[in-house]
Amino acid sequence: MKVGIGSDHRGIQQRAWAANAIRSCGAEPLDLGTHSTESVDYPDVAVEVARAVASGSCRFGVLICGTGIGVSIAANKVSGVRAAVCHDLHTAEMSRRHNDANVLCLPGDALNQQQLETIVKHWLETGFEGGRHARRVDKLRALDGSPGCCS
Repeated sequence: MKVGIGSDHRGIQQRAWAANAIRSCGAEPLDLGTHSTESVDYPDVAVEVARAVASGSCRFGVLICGTGIGVSIAANKVSGVRAAVCHDLHTAEMSRRHNDANVLCLPGDALNQQQLETIVKHWLETGFEGGRHARRVDKLRALDGSPGCCS
């Protein structure tokens, strides 16, 4: 399984931590940048990862910026993407179990290495619960015109 990863210039170190966590789960990180500490516009990186997920070339995506908010807003503009900003294990778990999130957005400024790696691993290992949540996720898919598959 491939997991697309990306960050702006503020999340380069954290992206390396995320890649380690992805590998520890037996998945392959696909690093989509940025690869410099030069200032970069976070929507550019977020869209790269989101398109990789929407096209199916990556099963999941992980995005990092200072707060996680900017990359989440940008990724959610891509049809078929459900990007969630998660700050802890609970929000990470619920984003997968109840919302079938396929892109994890993290606040690089707020998490240390252990926290970030633990969240990424937990998120990747948590499945979608389905049931009543499938109906809701299908409604999300309908909003952006992506095909429903949960009901």
